[in-house]
Amino acid sequence: MKNCPFCQTDGGELLWRDASLRVVLADEAGYPGFCRVIWHAHVAEMSDLGAAGQQHVMQAVFALERAQRRILAPDKVNLASLGNQVPHVHWHVIPRYRDDAHFPGSVWSTPQRQIAPSALSARQSLLPALREAVVAELQNTFGGTPA
Repeated sequence: MKNCPFCQTDGGELLWRDASLRVVLADEAGYPGFCRVIWHAHVAEMSDLGAAGQQHVMQAVFALERAQRRILAPDKVNLASLGNQVPHVHWHVIPRYRDDAHFPGSVWSTPQRQIAPSALSARQSLLPALREAVVAELQNTFGGTPA
């Protein structure tokens, strides 16, 4: 699709891909470790995928969540598939902390506080380990090729 950012770009720092989907580290300020699982083909809804495709996407989402939990130790992981602004099958997998700017609301809600720079820096320092853990978890789940 001509105007779809996920058809035109990877949608973030490419961590892993297979023939059907990719996993990227999103550049979302204040949220180190925020990732997306993006279906390669332009498809608007999960129900437009066959059962095997639906299962494949969710296996990737769950593998990504496991890697985030193991490395980042968030208080919660949010899983979101909205597609209102970008109607292309993709899932946001977002590590959340009680002290993040929007908690307990969504990352798109009104900020509740400012996060301490030291907390943000500590989370950013875990990104190299997260990259490795994501690749390992997805290769363990699917095989596939790291980005």
